[in-house]
This record gives sequence, C-alpha cells and structure tokens, in this order.
Amino acid sequence: MSETIVAIIPLYNGAKYIRSAIESILAQGRQPDEIVIVDDGSTDNGEGAAIVSEFTDKRVKLLSKENGGQGSARNFGVRHSTADLIAFLDQDDLWYAHHLEELEKPFLQNSRLPLGWVYSNLDEINGRGQMVCHSYLDIETNEHPKRTLIGCLKQDMFILPGASLISREAFEAVGGFDEQFMGYEDDDLFLRMFCQGYRNIFIDQPLTIWRIHAGSTSYGRLMAQSRMRYFTKLVAMFPDDPQLSRFYARQYFVPRFVRSVVADLRSGMSLNDHERVEIACSHLWQLSGHLSARRKLPLRMLAVISRRPVVGRMVRMLPRGAANRLRIIFGV
Repeated sequence: MSETIVAIIPLYNGAKYIRSAIESILAQGRQPDEIVIVDDGSTDNGEGAAIVSEFTDKRVKLLSKENGGQGSARNFGVRHSTADLIAFLDQDDLWYAHHLEELEKPFLQNSRLPLGWVYSNLDEINGRGQMVCHSYLDIETNEHPKRTLIGCLKQDMFILPGASLISREAFEAVGGFDEQFMGYEDDDLFLRMFCQGYRNIFIDQPLTIWRIHAGSTSYGRLMAQSRMRYFTKLVAMFPDDPQLSRFYARQYFVPRFVRSVVADLRSGMSLNDHERVEIACSHLWQLSGHLSARRKLPLRMLAVISRRPVVGRMVRMLPRGAANRLRIIFGV
C-alpha cells in the first residue's frame, strides 16, 4: 500500500523564517509528493513570496489568496492539492529530516480502524533558534494519544498541525479547519475528527521543531478573541445533560479557559495594556455566566476590580503561579 503526501505552508509576512521552513521540507528522507505554499495576503511587499519563488524549480508551488488566517490558508492549500495525506508546517517552524518517514509508517499498516491522524512530540526553540525545551509534550499532563472525549475537552489538546500527518479522508469528512478561528482552529479540527470516530496514533519522539517568539499567533489579541469563539462553539456542541450528571461548561470548559484568561489579564496589567485588560475582563464575565451564583461572584468581582489602577499594581506583583491559585480560590 502506498500513500502520497502533500506539504502545505501558510505564509503571512514570513520572510524571516520561510527559507528555513522550506529547506526542512526539502531535506526530508521521505520527500513529499507535493509542496504547496499559500501566501495569505501578505503585506510585506512580496518579500516572503520572493524567497519562495527561489524554490519553484524544486516542486514548490506558490499560491496567493486574500488574507483569511491560517485555517483559511491551510484549507486553500488542501483544495489545491491531491495527495492522500496532508502535512502542515507553519512558516516559522521546522521538521527534522525523518519527520514524514516516521509519521507515514502507521498509515502503511493494514488496519480496519479508520486512522485520522498521526502526531508526534516536538522540541521548542526561541526566535533566535536556540533550544528551549526537548520533548515539550513530556512536561504537559495531556493525554497522548487521544482516547477519551473528556481528555479532548478539559484542556488544550497540544496537537500541532505541524507535528501531524492527517488523512485527507478524515480532513474532508469534517470540513477542514473552521475559518472563523485564528487560534484554536487546530484543537477544533482534531476534536471533530475524534468525534467522527477517527483514530489517532502518537509517536513519542520529537519530529518537529516548534518556534515560539514574540510574533507567534499564540500570544496575540486575535488568539484571545478566538479562544472565546471556540468556548462558545464548545458550549453549543456539548450542552449540559443533567440526567447523566454531565455539565460540560462548568466542569470542563470554564476551568480550562479561565486559566488562560487570567494569564492574559495579568499580562495586560503588567504591560499597562488597557485594551488587553478590557478584553480579559469581558471574557471573565462571559465565562462566569456558566457558573452557579456562588462561583460566579468571585470571577465577576475580579473582572470589575481589575479595571482599577490600584488593583493593576497589585496584580503585577502576583507570582507566575497566580493563575492556578486564582482557579483554586474561585473553585472553577
């Protein structure tokens, strides 16, 4: 049994790192059958696209579209490819040379169970390329591979598209990425594939290099807004079921997202970023609406008083573990 693979990179103002990303694809022991770069409406006067054009004689295809976010660019790349398996890579990340070879192996084995995706551990580097963490997923408490719905819902999934190889059948069965998200679109995709019955396999060795830097989407306001859109979608997808004593929003979704929102609040106060503080406070208020009156009050009090400068000075003094302690205090 043979499979074909397409490598897809969404490009947005990525001149600084795109060359290294493409070179890591071309260095693969198992070469992809297609390489597609999607320029998602970059505003860098064509700098990134010019670098990509240097590789067009090496099977690299450059496409362009209006800006719509990573999910939109990835979907566009999939639609303009034909391979059986889809390998995404972000413009600032890298693959180790055996990335595709290892991720492809489970797809080559005969199985009657539908395999949706294979994913791996990863190493983290900073913006200068310095190693920050080996086998990053080892320090997280997430379930790998994904075996239970609750395991997918109660915390971030930590499945990077760039560390995954995805079945086109599974990807298309769930409609690809939800383009309303500019953050959490990966969790949403893999959750929907899991719910559709597709299996997943985890390879516990780093095959991907994940670069985290100041410009990463993980730390922007768009991520904060997208987080709450995803929260709203989850609440709609999994309504409470009192007969089975399943209260998804208050048991899983609020505790999951309140930690990130409180971290955003603390960061906004530290930076005197009033817009970020306002966004975090409004999100705390939204999250609290899914709690009982007793548990709702502390979050709403925090949202109200955090807008006051004196409280801002106090929160800036909180230690790094403050978000976890606040979660315990609030009982969510």
